[in-house]
Amino acid sequence: MQTTHVASAAGVAKRTSVRYTILLMVFIITTFNYADRATLSVTGSAMRGEFGFDAIKMGYIFSAFSWAYVLSQLPAGWLLDRFGARRVYAASIFFWSLFTLLQSAVGLAGSAAAAVAALFVLRFAMGAAESPAFPANAKVVASWFPTAERGTASAIFNSAQYFAAVIFTPLMAWITHKFGWHYVYVVMGIAGLLLALTWLKVMKNPADHPRVNRAELDHIEQGGGVINAPKKAAAGDAPRATSWSLVRQLLSNRMLVGVYLAQYCINVLTYFFLTWFPIYLVQARGMTILQAGLIASLPAICGFTGGVLGGVLSDSLIRRGHSLTVARKVPIVGGMLLSSCIIGCNYVSTDWIVVALMSLAFFGKGIGALGWAVVADTSPREAIGLSGSIFNMFGNIAGIVTPIVIGYLVAQSGGSFNGALVFVGVNALLTVFSYLVIVKDIKRVELRQPVAQ
Repeated sequence: MQTTHVASAAGVAKRTSVRYTILLMVFIITTFNYADRATLSVTGSAMRGEFGFDAIKMGYIFSAFSWAYVLSQLPAGWLLDRFGARRVYAASIFFWSLFTLLQSAVGLAGSAAAAVAALFVLRFAMGAAESPAFPANAKVVASWFPTAERGTASAIFNSAQYFAAVIFTPLMAWITHKFGWHYVYVVMGIAGLLLALTWLKVMKNPADHPRVNRAELDHIEQGGGVINAPKKAAAGDAPRATSWSLVRQLLSNRMLVGVYLAQYCINVLTYFFLTWFPIYLVQARGMTILQAGLIASLPAICGFTGGVLGGVLSDSLIRRGHSLTVARKVPIVGGMLLSSCIIGCNYVSTDWIVVALMSLAFFGKGIGALGWAVVADTSPREAIGLSGSIFNMFGNIAGIVTPIVIGYLVAQSGGSFNGALVFVGVNALLTVFSYLVIVKDIKRVELRQPVAQ
């Protein structure tokens, strides 16, 4: 009996940690995902000088990505639930990288109008290609991580948006300054194509991965990981994944609707940072492109730090015995209240104070950006991909609205960003309202049987 106990203890001690390798891969891919989205914000000032974009036209070009990204969410969720994250994600990375690479050649279109049209089309195509990315991340985290580790895992991959700004915004600004804006798209496109091949080599489902031992599988599954979800592909289950009755069930759930609405408001801050923030630094604060690229990395560092801390705090609250509702809501509400300080930038003139307020706002936004952990916690086991896609669709409507609204606000105010910053700060407060008033208990949704078609 004693020998058996020792062997068992040794087995536990030797539990593999392949899930962290998978998380690292997801983090790297998400970093490139956001870096590719942000290419236009970094190169935008140089391209405006070459092609003559005004602020309104620039807003519409910025929004092209999100139109396709939003419209493609439901098909992307269906593809993920049917074919799994490994194959769908690989195709996604390949095609968004290809469309990024092709943006380097828009200047060959022949005229400024043709270049604008080509850029809009390629940004639109890139948005469609990226649409499975975050639902796939949520599906991977739900499969590979137990509930008590899921907040940290989700926060880490979500914080890649800030890490992308820390690493790639200065790099892309330097490339634009030194070689020209075209080379930004060449470098990012080729790197992404190589990343797609790497994903195919590294990624497997937990139960199928050759390096995962039984102890790690038990740790994941007993902790709430959905390790067998990808295997539900029986003919009788197909209508459940494709039926509009399933979509209606998700959209009729008060908790999920509150979570979806909050993600829209949070992403207003995200898309301000991804689109207009470097231009704000150049036009409203008088910085050069190179200076803006370097300065933009400071709020990004704070956002990254806040993002990781938010996940760690949330999971630590669970381990201390607090409910899932308390553990997720405390960082979200506190962080988004802090983010509303971005409005204060309208009332100061010193650049370092502006950067400090922006950094504080994005630190708070990072702490509060736990929406993907909530999706992994609450989505029906049969439709994690679809629920994640609806969540992402709501969130990225902000990618359509934010750049256009800010474009109009800037144009109508003669170049002032004051109204834009109020718009962003109010959405942070709406996130707080959504989680405190609309979202009640946070728990996994159990589906009713689909309505007969």
